[in-house]
Amino acid sequence: MSARRQLQGLRIASGLSDSCLKEGYSLNKLRGDVMAGLTVGISAIPLSMALAIAIGVPPQHGLYTSLVAGLLMAVLGGSRYSVSGPTAAFVVILQPVVQQYGLPGLMLTTLLAGTFILLMAVAQFGRVLSYIPHTVTFGFTLGIAVIIATLQIPDLFGLVLTEQLPNFYFAKLWDIIRHLPTIHWPTLMVTAVSFVVMYLWPRAKVPIPAHLVTLLAGVIVALLLANYGYPVATIASSFEYHALAGHTAAGIPNFLPHFELPWQGIEGNYWTFEMLGEVLPQALTIALLGAIEALLCAVMLERLTGQRYHANAELFGQGVGNIVAPFFGGFSAAPELARSTTNFRAGAATPLAAVIHTGVIAVCLLWASPYLKHLPMACMATLVVIVAWRMCHGRQILNTVRTAPTADVVVFVVCFSLTLLVDMVVAIGSAVVIAALLFMRDIATMTKARDITKALKHVPRPLPDGWRVIKISGPLFFAAADKIFNELDALAKDQQGLVIHMDGVPLLDAGGLDGLTGFITRCKKHKCQLIFSDIQFQPLKAMVKAGIKPENGNFTVYPILADALDAVLDQDPNQPPATKPAAEK
Repeated sequence: MSARRQLQGLRIASGLSDSCLKEGYSLNKLRGDVMAGLTVGISAIPLSMALAIAIGVPPQHGLYTSLVAGLLMAVLGGSRYSVSGPTAAFVVILQPVVQQYGLPGLMLTTLLAGTFILLMAVAQFGRVLSYIPHTVTFGFTLGIAVIIATLQIPDLFGLVLTEQLPNFYFAKLWDIIRHLPTIHWPTLMVTAVSFVVMYLWPRAKVPIPAHLVTLLAGVIVALLLANYGYPVATIASSFEYHALAGHTAAGIPNFLPHFELPWQGIEGNYWTFEMLGEVLPQALTIALLGAIEALLCAVMLERLTGQRYHANAELFGQGVGNIVAPFFGGFSAAPELARSTTNFRAGAATPLAAVIHTGVIAVCLLWASPYLKHLPMACMATLVVIVAWRMCHGRQILNTVRTAPTADVVVFVVCFSLTLLVDMVVAIGSAVVIAALLFMRDIATMTKARDITKALKHVPRPLPDGWRVIKISGPLFFAAADKIFNELDALAKDQQGLVIHMDGVPLLDAGGLDGLTGFITRCKKHKCQLIFSDIQFQPLKAMVKAGIKPENGNFTVYPILADALDAVLDQDPNQPPATKPAAEK
């Protein structure tokens, strides 16, 4: 697949069709997909539950998300190895939605976000999203990680909070600090054991995921503490569900999700346009962040595997997955890098590995639910903190701050700070605008006008008195035009004529055209003749469209500098330059 086709066009389910149909499917691929699907499926179960708890909904909704959205995104997406499900990046956006509107509000937000992502895919925005600078991505990612870790402190320490945490980050942090005297030491013990096991287990080099061993250790410690009269919060003590028989039971259900309208239940009524308008900003944020997450994951997988992805197909699969998931109890989902890299390293060859991973989750819902209810809340919070730590890209951020230009560091700091102080929409928007302005400033400084009259390489013979040759290098756009034409005005002062060598000008925009028109008018007023040479295609096209045409005795256009110099040298010193037909590129 060419790089152009990778970022443009819309080939639905290109990941599945390329890996299974075009290249063929073999027994070896099936074996790899099955092993990868089992590995990732088992790993995704506790993480999906933990992220659901982190946003404030019962843990089974995380499993529903991985099951429904993960299946659709794998089949319809444009990457072979991406595995989708709940992601930590959405926690800081979805938690306030849950606090204000409950579970149905969350489902409605997800549905709207999926619609926006689908529109991005149809509009082929895959290429546009690649224009977001890495410093912006690092900035809001680090901000999200800090907020997520902060939100887990109550469950990690067993704090007793008397009311919901405020929305403003530092008010939230202060409220948590005020409640630190309510620390529950048995919960703190489970947390400490979980972090120790999570840190030490990878050193054992045993091919069992660390977070599974961490959960097992946490359950054992929690059961021992409960046996001695010191119970800690678990999924069973924190959540309940309505069984098929009609009664209420503790823990998570042991049946698959069923179809229901996602907007029902908000204050007992269907959603209203007023409520639609209130959740719209969060839905837009989820759509933008989800699209960025999906494409970043696909890019990293391409670097790891060498297999190209199809950007717009990836967005299409994500859009459909987020639209359908709320009808089955799921919330916002996106491809997740840790699961996806685990999927590839476990032997995945096609998107069928991600499909098999959803089958593992379905089996878990049907058969393992009675055991999952014993998982301590402190263990689940530990997993979320570990995910937040991994998503912040600590080494890359440190390397960026240490080696990047000052402008990039400023963009990173602004994005990180605004993520904490305001929200992600303001942070990303402001950082992108600042990055664009700083980029334009840097590009504008690269555009220069240089007198090359005495440069033998360009002007091999002396010119008549009163003539200069000026070489312009760089784009003549609005940010550079005023400076360049002010310099040209100074160079044209008291001159008989100027030769403007434009082979280094790749771009001429409206601001540049306005400056050029004014410069030509001023030269005509001061009787300074102009000769342009080597005008590239885009500037020449822009000049023709703007109606700037050669005028006898005012300015002329030649295809190359040599012809322009000959026109100056061949003329009678006491007469204006001979007129030649304007050259066409």
